[in-house]
Amino acid sequence: MTPVPAARPIPTYPPARRDDLVEDLHGRPVADPYRWLEDVEAPETVAWSTAQDSLYGTFRDRLAAATAEDGPWSTPVLTARLQALLGAGFVGAPAWRGDRRFFMRRTGDQEHAVLVVVEPDPHEPGAVRERVLLDPVDLDPAGTTTLDAWQPSKEGHLLAYQVSAGGTEESVLHVLDVATGELVDGPIDRARYSPVAWVPGGEAFYYVRRLPPEDVAADERQYHRRVWLHRVGTDPDQDVEIFGAGMDMTNYYGVALTRDGRWLTVSASAGTAPRTDVWIADLTAGGTQDPRSPLALEAPRFTEVVVGVDAGTHAWVGRDGRLYLHTDLDAPRGRLAVTDPTSPGVAHWRTLLAEDPVAVLEDVAFTDAGDDAGPGGHDPELLLVSRRRHTVSEVTVHDPRTGEQLPGEAGHVRLPGLGSVSGLVTRPEGGRHVWFSYTDHTTVSTVHVLDAATLTTTVWAAPPGALADVPDVRVHQLETTSKDGTTVRAFVVARADTLDADGRPLAEAPTILYGYGGFQVSLDPAYSAATLAWVEAGGVYVVAQLRGGGEEGEEWHRAGRRGDKQNVFDDFHAIAEQLVADGWTSPDRLACWGGSNGGLLVGAALTQRPDLFAAVVCSAPLLDMVRYQRFGLGVTWTDEYGDADVPRELDWLLGYSPYHRVVEGTEYPATLFTVFEGDTRVDPLHARKLAAALQAATSGSPALRPVLVRRETGVGHGGRALSRTVALTVEQLQFVADRTGLTGKEVDRG
Repeated sequence: MTPVPAARPIPTYPPARRDDLVEDLHGRPVADPYRWLEDVEAPETVAWSTAQDSLYGTFRDRLAAATAEDGPWSTPVLTARLQALLGAGFVGAPAWRGDRRFFMRRTGDQEHAVLVVVEPDPHEPGAVRERVLLDPVDLDPAGTTTLDAWQPSKEGHLLAYQVSAGGTEESVLHVLDVATGELVDGPIDRARYSPVAWVPGGEAFYYVRRLPPEDVAADERQYHRRVWLHRVGTDPDQDVEIFGAGMDMTNYYGVALTRDGRWLTVSASAGTAPRTDVWIADLTAGGTQDPRSPLALEAPRFTEVVVGVDAGTHAWVGRDGRLYLHTDLDAPRGRLAVTDPTSPGVAHWRTLLAEDPVAVLEDVAFTDAGDDAGPGGHDPELLLVSRRRHTVSEVTVHDPRTGEQLPGEAGHVRLPGLGSVSGLVTRPEGGRHVWFSYTDHTTVSTVHVLDAATLTTTVWAAPPGALADVPDVRVHQLETTSKDGTTVRAFVVARADTLDADGRPLAEAPTILYGYGGFQVSLDPAYSAATLAWVEAGGVYVVAQLRGGGEEGEEWHRAGRRGDKQNVFDDFHAIAEQLVADGWTSPDRLACWGGSNGGLLVGAALTQRPDLFAAVVCSAPLLDMVRYQRFGLGVTWTDEYGDADVPRELDWLLGYSPYHRVVEGTEYPATLFTVFEGDTRVDPLHARKLAAALQAATSGSPALRPVLVRRETGVGHGGRALSRTVALTVEQLQFVADRTGLTGKEVDRG
């Protein structure tokens, strides 16, 4: 039976002028009737957005009036439940620097995670003390400032950190004295997405900064990065340019310096392209350069490690002095190679860990098997390897000289369950302990420590808050066949008492299908308050592993990008159809949900298969794929999607661009666009244009299938305060529950 939404009818949609604008692009007529909505400051756009705010407010008011005050979907009850499910907070793995360790932590009621340092207590020999080093709320009580990145010096006495305000992600770099908390450097602007590589002693660091805006064209100010050497406490305008001149303006750079200050590595990738070029420099070459006094040097002489090869490579020099390379060159699921840094080219690489035929190489860590090493350490005795097999993590133990896995149980690390491992963290000087975070669908992220001497793991740090009672759920991995015959998978999460003894659904249920499918991002098992709240109420939550992501390696990614992007949408549709065929749900009870590139995914789903979904949550989306590269960071994504200035690639984009696929008189699903005015990655204009097009074209009743825009100021594409996250999730869940008929009346929390 078709669910009847509880919300009462809403007024008609605000008027939106439809221009007869058709451009000839490489001989292709392309209509753009709502281009005027691109100008966010134009009075007509302001009036349209204000009217959309009012429309959404009316919907919210009428939904609240139709919802029982003490019901599970009322705003106070759902807010409290999400807060409880998030009440454990968060704790991250440590970064060790001598006697100090640094880590992120958030208690259940904190708006943002804080950076904590644990160090010897100067007043009590043998004891340690813990203190908060950085709290974003102390910097900005309004909660709109986020801590974007941080990096302690090699000795742990200084800390470089980056913060941004209002969701802009325009990071500003500062340096503070760890012992006193006093600022010793900064602000240094134009440091968005900048790594920091400290020089031994802490007098200077290498970092990445954009050129001054007056030196570049107005529409290129987000680009033109360079690697610089900065001396702490000096004017950043006097920094020494190290690398990047004459290269692609969209390049993102990585930079790292070995603990002894000898080997400097720089990597470059054009935008988000999967190809990474790597160079290395010996800062002591010829015996005339002292890495501890780098400011006396000119830019170092770099040697190519891998350049101009269509592969992704991460390179570093280990404490044994060898150059290691985690690469997908000739190995789409990843391999580990090794060479001498004095002969770093591809021809000299020797494979240490061969590609696994199924599992994707995620991370490696070299460790000792005996007592923790002293200063300087020694050659590692064990190699720990983290792989992902159909998104489920596994950790194995190998000989660091041959790469061979140790026999029997000695070659396997027992993990807490079928979940996700992130990061294999060791002390820079060596030692037998390795720290990592673990999570799964019902387990909050917890830090574990592995003792390599015994190959046993224990919980090292649990989240600081109270663990909520989570519903008794079951997780099923669904497999189906996409349009071209490729096997695709999804995790299906459902309450145990809604399934039979064989794990099949007892009845169709309101279902959310979530996906991403791009940029090699893998949707691995993870704890989610939104998922658990939905499933607890009797719904089904499904996470799709689509081509374009990283779940099955680089070939999987490439099979869902550029001219093959339609594969991603076909995978998504195939999973939706399989959910219906297997009795999990029906089209009138199925919603799809995605954000950013996932917003493009659900935008394509609603325009290509409006018959398959009852509701859509489309957050911070890309939707006009003809003009996307003109706004935000769009030009850095042309390698992922295609370049609309190239005729053949324009055809790819026009083939699926949601804004250009809207058909008059089609009954489109109920759709909620959520956009953030501080978003400097994906401009909210995408949602404005498609919302206007859908409101004009749909034959669906605004009462049953409304098209709405939720607009939020003071936040952007990335991090946000906890209360804002909860408020957004509450409204998204309420919208989907109302449109799919999930009442939540059967919730029993004991």
